[in-house]
Amino acid sequence: MRRLLSSALIGCIPLMAGCDLAPEYKAPAMAVPAAYKESGPWQSAHPSEGIPRTAWWRLYGDDTLDKLEDQIDAANPTLAAAVANYDQARAYAAIAEASLYPFLDLGGSSTRNRQSADRPLRSPNQPNRFGNNILAAQATYEIDFWGLIRNQVAAGEMSAQASAADLEVVRLSLHAELANSYVILRGLDAQAKLLQDTVESYNEALNLTRSRFEGKIASIIDVTRAQTQLSDARAAVADVLGLRAQYEHAIAALIGKAASDYTLPPAQVDLRIVAVPTGLPSTLLERRPDIAAAERRVAAANAEIGVARAAFYPNISLDLLGGFQNSMQSGFLAAPYSFWSVGPGVVLPLFEGGLRHAEEAQAYAAHDEAAANYRATVLAAFQEVEDQLALLHHLQHEAGDVDAAVTAAKQTLDTSMTLYRDGAVSYLDVTEAQQAALVEERAQLSLVTRRLQASVRLVRALGGGWSAGDLPSRDEAGNIDTASRTD
Repeated sequence: MRRLLSSALIGCIPLMAGCDLAPEYKAPAMAVPAAYKESGPWQSAHPSEGIPRTAWWRLYGDDTLDKLEDQIDAANPTLAAAVANYDQARAYAAIAEASLYPFLDLGGSSTRNRQSADRPLRSPNQPNRFGNNILAAQATYEIDFWGLIRNQVAAGEMSAQASAADLEVVRLSLHAELANSYVILRGLDAQAKLLQDTVESYNEALNLTRSRFEGKIASIIDVTRAQTQLSDARAAVADVLGLRAQYEHAIAALIGKAASDYTLPPAQVDLRIVAVPTGLPSTLLERRPDIAAAERRVAAANAEIGVARAAFYPNISLDLLGGFQNSMQSGFLAAPYSFWSVGPGVVLPLFEGGLRHAEEAQAYAAHDEAAANYRATVLAAFQEVEDQLALLHHLQHEAGDVDAAVTAAKQTLDTSMTLYRDGAVSYLDVTEAQQAALVEERAQLSLVTRRLQASVRLVRALGGGWSAGDLPSRDEAGNIDTASRTD
């Protein structure tokens, strides 16, 4: 009878080991729009002109920016921390996978012992002192009847995939932050150049008013107004240079350098304002690493439900113990001193105060939370894309108006200066024209920077050149090596 039961148990192992109590996984449903509302006829998008798979910042056509961006992967400590976090996730997945295999231990001991003469149940012929030498091997294998271990492995692998996507989120954010800081810094360089030219122009105007005052053609009020304009312009230069220094320091930190040891020389560059191809909204679900991470966490939570449900069923394992034991000092590795034990072990939960039901409820709630977070991530992604598309559209129209205003302000300034030299108008007209021209020219430069920033944010909102197909497979996510580490 025992042999019959053992044979039946062994015969059922392949069938029962195929059980999986996790619900069938389906990604949370999301209503995806057919087109971006803010894309409009001004936004060209052709599938063949997608964002570059790597080095998307090369779209802006600046060699210095390219060189700075290339230093992110090798030197940024935040990215290195994200890589280490991914390595931890892979290690956790490998730890879970180890439970699929038998555990084998080898141990031994050699002790001298003395027992009490009054020990309970001691027979009269037992010695007071004796040796105990043991050399034994033990093997334990948990039979995964209910898919508990397989679901733990699946959850670990999917969590590792989510961590890989998190790594890409950090990478994309850092590259975008560097591009944004560089765009602002070059915009400040342009502002500083404009203000320095303005200082020279205002200084010439001050010299003119002083000459006219000395010739009793102009009043002292004209001189003080010119001096005020000049001092304001110099103060604006200092303000811009102070702000530029902060962005230079931020760039240094992003490329892993101390701010005290890094200098980025001022330069006048024309960064290319590109029309970023958006593609179809449905592709956004594949192009955003944060969406991929959120989806993988839903899948991992789904597998955890299978783990919680499997806990209601018996835990069955096969145990094997064998070795040698005697009381002699040597020579105990012989057949007469061998021992062994083999057989199945079963643990069936009978009463645990509602623990298993609580764990199952917690697993379902964690799945619902992950699904809600996924939907929130998707909605935020579409909002970010629409925000930047709208901003780019309206800034493009604004640029035309500001250009026209700059042209008119310069004409007004030139005319007022000519009339002032001829004595036809007061210096107040010149001052007002100078202020208006400077305001419009600074607005023009600021608008260029804002458009570049919006394009960087749009690239980031679209996921850069990333795709969900770049995620490691589940097998790759669970294998440990040093390929992902940066030294």
